[in-house]
Amino acid sequence: MNRLFIKFLGLILLLIGIYFFGQNIIFVSHYYSYFYRGIPATASVFAIMSGVFALIFFRRETGNFGWILLGIGIVLVFLSGGVILKPTSLWNFLVAFTTLAAGYKLLNEGRINF
Repeated sequence: MNRLFIKFLGLILLLIGIYFFGQNIIFVSHYYSYFYRGIPATASVFAIMSGVFALIFFRRETGNFGWILLGIGIVLVFLSGGVILKPTSLWNFLVAFTTLAAGYKLLNEGRINF
């Protein structure tokens, strides 16, 4: 029971860290007057959807291909200009990174070494 509680606490901390990081990221869409200007945005959506689909449903068959598609999709999101990163304070970054790292460590190893 204690191990399950530690894993649950790690998951909660991980989600809090993602929340704090996510407050400073804005995803936008643009209206493109020409069809070829929206290709990176469209390709990023398709790559991310395909990567997630491959990782969830075909984990054994695709191997690392799902992760490669996710990486390509994330790079294309930044190249298409659909992500705006707002300025953040050092304190907010410290809290977000600490909760993210502590949650990950608790979730994977069940303890934090100081």
